[in-house]
Amino acid sequence: METVIIVVHLMIVLALVGVVLLQRSEGGGLGIGGGSGFMTARGAANALTRATAILAIAFFATSLSLSIIARYGARPIDILDRVPAEGGAGGAGVLDQLGGSSTPSAPPSSVPPSGDGASTPPATAPAQPAAPQVPNQ
Repeated sequence: METVIIVVHLMIVLALVGVVLLQRSEGGGLGIGGGSGFMTARGAANALTRATAILAIAFFATSLSLSIIARYGARPIDILDRVPAEGGAGGAGVLDQLGGSSTPSAPPSSVPPSGDGASTPPATAPAQPAAPQVPNQ
């Protein structure tokens, strides 16, 4: 039903544009649109005005019906309805579903201070070797 109304709406739009373009210019907006044309009679102007009014009413009716169909038609699925609801307070969220390690990694532990009050930093190796630097030439 919606597709039929959309097709009718598009045909009305094209007809309305055509009828408006056929009408004679009243003023000299750009200095064009005067004297001769294939519809210069007064009756043709009345027919085009009447056709424009009828097409405008049809355009308004189809626009209104399409908006009513969109409002009360089938509702799209909300993105939040697609996310599975799990335990809740357990801390399982979307990021936990991505994979990776099953237990969170612990932050690096610091070495307790020695008896003389000085602390030594933990010995860790760099994760990746440093990239060689190329001098600019």
